[in-house]
Amino acid sequence: MTELVTNSQEGELAGKPTSVSRTTLSHIMTASDTNLLGTVHGGVIMKLVDDAAGAVAGRHSGGPAVTASMDEMAFLEPVRVGDLVHVKAQVNWTGRSSMEVGVRVLAERWNESTPAQQVGSAYLVFAAVDEHGKPRRVPPVLPETERDKGRYQEAQIRRTHRLARRRAIMELRERRAAEGLDAAQ
Repeated sequence: MTELVTNSQEGELAGKPTSVSRTTLSHIMTASDTNLLGTVHGGVIMKLVDDAAGAVAGRHSGGPAVTASMDEMAFLEPVRVGDLVHVKAQVNWTGRSSMEVGVRVLAERWNESTPAQQVGSAYLVFAAVDEHGKPRRVPPVLPETERDKGRYQEAQIRRTHRLARRRAIMELRERRAAEGLDAAQ
């Protein structure tokens, strides 16, 4: 069992290593999961991604967590009926009440012994909430390996870009509103 690390400042939550909340969700794809092209619908994969990420966020935060955003969902290869899909998720970064969860999607044929192939990846941001739906503090994530440290640093870059993009859009909307543009029609 991995020990939790207590922060030195009073009132701070104990940090949790990445391995504490890491999880894998596996699901076999059936005909009911397909799109018009006969491959698995992207929305089915996205739901599995959100389910696994939500479990990880809840485990790490010690309670309910809701999806705040999906930064990126990349579909690398199609998934087919009969594929056994493995969705691997872990917390990459934590803020005050938010967490970035990284997800890798792998697929293998259910009846073959070939190695699983990566078919997708995603980054989601979750917010930990209390019983009233208000944000609550989350423990810091403690990267354990060099790979975890790299994921933590990359997550900080994505957060910086996400906040800058949001700020730029809000400023543009304010300027356009001040100019009388984009009025409700």
